[in-house]
Amino acid sequence: MTEEQPILVFKDVEKVYRGGNVAVEHVNLTIHKGDFVCLIGTSGSGKTTTMRMINRMLEPTGGEILYNGADIHKANPVELRRHIGYVIQNIGLMPHMTIYENITLVPKLLKWPEEKRREKAEELIKLVELPEDFLDRYPSELSGGQQQRIGVIRALAANQDLILMDEPFGALDPITRESLQELVKNLQEKLGKTVVFVTHDMDEALKLATQIVVMDGGHMIQNATPEELLRHPANQFVENLIGEDRLIQARADVTTVAQIMLKNPVSITPGRSLGDAIRLMRKRRVDTLLVTDDDGYLKGFIDIESLDNNYKRATSVSDIMNTRIFSVVSDTLLRDTVDRILKRGLKYVPVVNHQGQLQGIVTRAALVDMVYDTIWGDSDDETSEHHPDDAAIKENSNAAMAEKLTNPVGTKATDPDTSNDKEV
Repeated sequence: MTEEQPILVFKDVEKVYRGGNVAVEHVNLTIHKGDFVCLIGTSGSGKTTTMRMINRMLEPTGGEILYNGADIHKANPVELRRHIGYVIQNIGLMPHMTIYENITLVPKLLKWPEEKRREKAEELIKLVELPEDFLDRYPSELSGGQQQRIGVIRALAANQDLILMDEPFGALDPITRESLQELVKNLQEKLGKTVVFVTHDMDEALKLATQIVVMDGGHMIQNATPEELLRHPANQFVENLIGEDRLIQARADVTTVAQIMLKNPVSITPGRSLGDAIRLMRKRRVDTLLVTDDDGYLKGFIDIESLDNNYKRATSVSDIMNTRIFSVVSDTLLRDTVDRILKRGLKYVPVVNHQGQLQGIVTRAALVDMVYDTIWGDSDDETSEHHPDDAAIKENSNAAMAEKLTNPVGTKATDPDTSNDKEV
């Protein structure tokens, strides 16, 4: 099975203006069908220049750009633009044309029959949730947000597979902007279009993109998914562009439970005696035991209170086991686990795989550790300005919690009374 051909490929593309002013240099980028690619950077970074070379509004001075496998330099630029949608910040609707005439401008140039153009216009205006009678109005009779909706669907009118969008929402108020972001993302996913979107707004890029290209000084600094960008910024420039607040928030947004869970939690099987349970609690210095079957599937838990209340009446762990236990799957996002721990007042939450087998636990101490490292970084950093005792406080508190809730990594129970306890 052959790999699907990319819709757009940049091969060592550059743009140099007269006088030797380099706008874009050594751009290598592959975009696949259905991608939503955001080009982001500060003013003068080369993001708009890069986008405008795609439809030859600007001509590259070096390298190749392939559209559906063909070199765009060999295509007629007018014909090329009719097959690539284009949405700009100031909308660009023709004021002397009706909305219908604006939407169907390119299909008319492509010599579509009137009936087909009318059908397409009615279909598209429904997609953006505007009344059909708007087709007979003029742009001046619509609000800015409504005009921009028309600008978006005009770029789709000739069934273009590739849509270029140059900061299309920059001049809109925040509420309208957010609404149109949702609209564009939904349309792109529903229709399977490929979008190249220029923005200077990182929140917008993170919300819309499947792929973010960070540019600075005409160079591509990083090309990554939103998750990869937040987890692994390429350098200080990217970190600054993302912003400290987003990085702190993103740690919880993209970090999974498995990345911070403590492994080897103390557990016991349902058939063990209450005497075994008490001895294990005493040895491991815990007040709760997770209960798993012989294959490691989480079944419930017992605590010191249930043991104390039922010691004389019950004989085995299964007699007093509480099966109402909250757990999370190992690939669950950490932010969801934080809510569960804090809202329910839990000291820790068991972590299971998709089959329900116990993998570990995530504790309050682990959450504190993550936030601590996010805010202050490495506690051994000589340039740190926080108190020198902070590292010791963090280490002691985490070690104490880990000792209470887990076995030492790599050790096994040797006490004959606890030799059959499950250590997952």
